[in-house]
Amino acid sequence: MTTHHHLVDETSSPSTSVPSLTLSARRKRRLLSSVLQRPLDRVNVLGDDHYGHTGCVNALSWARDGELLISGGDDTTVRVWRMDSGESSQDYPFKCETVIRTGHRGNIFNAHMLPHSSRIATVAADRQVRICDVGAAAHSTRYNGETEYTSSQANVKVLRCHSGRVKRIVTEEGPDMFLTVAEDKTVRQHDLRVPHSCALDNCPAPLVRLGHELNAIALSPLTPYQFVVAGESPYGYLFDRRHAGRILKEEWGMPPNSDDVTTCVRRFGRAGRGPRESGGYEHITGAKMASSNGHELCAAYSSDAVYLYSTRDDPAEESLSRGGTVLPSNHSSASSARSSPAHSVSNDPSAIHRTNREMEEDIVRLMTEDSAMGDANEPMDEDMEDDEEDDDDGDEDADEGDEDSDSRDEMDDVHVASTSTVPIIYPRARFAGACNVETVKDVNFLGPEDEYVVSGSDDGNLFIWRKSTGQLHDILEGDGSVVNVIEAHPHLPLVAVSGIDTTVKLFGPARGPSQFSRLTNAENIMQRNSEARSRPINFASLFLQYQLARHTAGFGHCGGCRR
Repeated sequence: MTTHHHLVDETSSPSTSVPSLTLSARRKRRLLSSVLQRPLDRVNVLGDDHYGHTGCVNALSWARDGELLISGGDDTTVRVWRMDSGESSQDYPFKCETVIRTGHRGNIFNAHMLPHSSRIATVAADRQVRICDVGAAAHSTRYNGETEYTSSQANVKVLRCHSGRVKRIVTEEGPDMFLTVAEDKTVRQHDLRVPHSCALDNCPAPLVRLGHELNAIALSPLTPYQFVVAGESPYGYLFDRRHAGRILKEEWGMPPNSDDVTTCVRRFGRAGRGPRESGGYEHITGAKMASSNGHELCAAYSSDAVYLYSTRDDPAEESLSRGGTVLPSNHSSASSARSSPAHSVSNDPSAIHRTNREMEEDIVRLMTEDSAMGDANEPMDEDMEDDEEDDDDGDEDADEGDEDSDSRDEMDDVHVASTSTVPIIYPRARFAGACNVETVKDVNFLGPEDEYVVSGSDDGNLFIWRKSTGQLHDILEGDGSVVNVIEAHPHLPLVAVSGIDTTVKLFGPARGPSQFSRLTNAENIMQRNSEARSRPINFASLFLQYQLARHTAGFGHCGGCRR
């Protein structure tokens, strides 16, 4: 559905038309902001038992300025949803018009349409980055009103640069460049204009290499030269590409000096662990930078809360870092009022027990090993032999990674040493109440001025906090099990939510009392979430549930448990 707007009156001079356009845009943003202050309610569900995805939906993203919604998940398919302009009683009627069978052999974790193109980039547990282009597909079959593309019809490129599960994509302004982050401890910058062969092991050197697994990456369109990565570490790391250069020694197979690697300019951390965390197991599951100002960052800590940072804040003195979890903003006196912890801290209910993280790690390890064995026994998809330049098998990549693991460990040690002394920025605010233990959850901003912070929860709810005060704004029932992903439409008061369920829920302004708001029961919900974070894990029961879910689904490791 394409609409054309005449932004400039041809009879007006540039001096009069530009302010009018700015005023119109501001009015629209104010209107959207005011609508989002109202209660939200579920306005549509995309998919059901007979239609839509057949596994957990791990990936959601809006494309073409909100015209399309891209979804992907455990069934290794990508679905493209478009708002239906036909007759419908719904306020936000969507239909799936395209289904892409990507050829991934593992759960899809992230999917984005590259700007100004019809290409869709996907990353998955099979360590691959795949580029599909449905606009270039020559043949298709019709069923149930949808257009289905096989991997051989849609795939235009398969990248096997990563040696670990690839977790996230960040797109650039153009259609050719994007960043990916993976559990192989690296961030890679891909440029589709520059061909290379992964089979010949001449992939470009990583943009970043750290000493621990990574699963989150964030950048703002206002400051694309900066990006934040996070994962199995108590810190988020801010890198500045203006300091980045080629690591020649690494390209020659030699460990680089600490001065040669991409520059980490700041770390984001906390003055202490959350009340439910065990020492040595702190990690960040999701990160997001604000699109309205380019400097604010939200980070979701496993078994803790969501924290708000600013890249403009100065690192706190070491003596101040011991005073509490959240520190006053030290950016400037002008910003201290809005970032004072007295107005921005949301306290989590207290408790005396901690989560048994050691047992959870054992579960994760067994799940990962079991999934890897299952993937290794699965047949290779048909399009592998047809890919240009990349005809090597994924398992061969893993073998090659083992051969040079020693040199990579040396490089990891070098980079860990180079980031261990980087100054730490402490948070401006803390948003608590949700439970983030069972899965790897994203975090996001909501509103045209990023007025709200949103996160999923293990109890199947979506939590919304006011950023300026830290107060809980709403709790919405978003999934039958766990909410993992929340993506707001760029212009409409519409929020897409997904998780363990096979469906995508859409939330919009309520016409009356919200049927799916749980705000009136907020105190009990937050108390249960606090207790859940400290409840010991039943190893045998959880592993049995995992095996049963995998057998029922008929494919690999459940992406809902995206460890």
